[in-house]
Amino acid sequence: MSFIDKLIANTIRPEIIADTPYTVPDASGFIKLDAMENPYPLPPQLRAELGQRLADAVLNRYPVPSYASLKERIRARMGVPDGYDVILGNGSDENISMMVMAISGGGRRPVIMAPTPGFVMFARSAMLAGADFVGVPLDADMRLDRAAMLEKIAEHNPALVFLAYPNNPTGTLYDQDDVVAIIEALGEHGIAVVDEAYGPFARTSFMARLPEFENMVVMRTVSKLGLAGIRLGYMAAAPKLLEQFEKVRPPYNVNVLTQIAAEFALDHIEVFNAQADQLVAAREQLAADLAALPGVTVFPSAANFLLVRVPDADASCAKLLANKVMVKNVSKMHGLANCIRVTVSTAEENAAFLHALKASLN
Repeated sequence: MSFIDKLIANTIRPEIIADTPYTVPDASGFIKLDAMENPYPLPPQLRAELGQRLADAVLNRYPVPSYASLKERIRARMGVPDGYDVILGNGSDENISMMVMAISGGGRRPVIMAPTPGFVMFARSAMLAGADFVGVPLDADMRLDRAAMLEKIAEHNPALVFLAYPNNPTGTLYDQDDVVAIIEALGEHGIAVVDEAYGPFARTSFMARLPEFENMVVMRTVSKLGLAGIRLGYMAAAPKLLEQFEKVRPPYNVNVLTQIAAEFALDHIEVFNAQADQLVAAREQLAADLAALPGVTVFPSAANFLLVRVPDADASCAKLLANKVMVKNVSKMHGLANCIRVTVSTAEENAAFLHALKASLN
């Protein structure tokens, strides 16, 4: 064994050594329909205004650590209840990490739970923090299995339960009564995190219900709304609970350029809401077009993507790539045999995907 191999063996945790990095494929030259991005850029007049704001950014100083102006805009425009605040993160990933870090360590190995298939960072963040992850399978129709969730909560007493609302990669919008039953079952022993990353396309939210449940966190991001490039997520919870998560937030974790761009976007939120309206209409059309194809099943979605079952996911993805169309092959995830996930995009890109998928089915 070489020196560097011995060094790694002696210093790095075994589960990290055994793991592989989270990788994102290069999409240069492809129609990129694998990452749930908003395909619409800012209108030209708004780009010019944003450019001026960014040009005036104070880059030689650290950000104002309270992020007061950005947080005020989020509270005012995103439905945060009176008396509640938010914590900002470098995307939802950092907010997830902060919550997992706050409950882990010090000889504790807490249980973190989520329905599966679900967002991969729930399980990955648990592993990285030395926590145990318990996945609870959805039913055959990709709906939340309420009885199974309640049974596993009673068995494992999880400290955190993540509920993506809607869920990624299925697009499922869980029944609100089922979500409430899980929050109530956790009681004072566990925290329920309602992840509303795709909320702009679902038109429903638990944010207004924060005062009802002191053990609930509502987490959101601006990525799916149309600002994936600036990496900003935020979460709201009961003030005393949020104070604990604030203790593990890295200082200056949101840079000044992100702050300026986010403030600008919130000043023009109606533009992004209108783009979300376009994508919701396009989702319904694309779902209908896909459902008309032989051998194709489309699952209901409240997000900006569709989960689609095809006869052979590997073959279809290979042929789509050959036609310069990139989707997500999720067929290896639990319960998703021969499924692909496709982002809803512009009319032109949706048509190109449909054409390429039809060719892959022949």
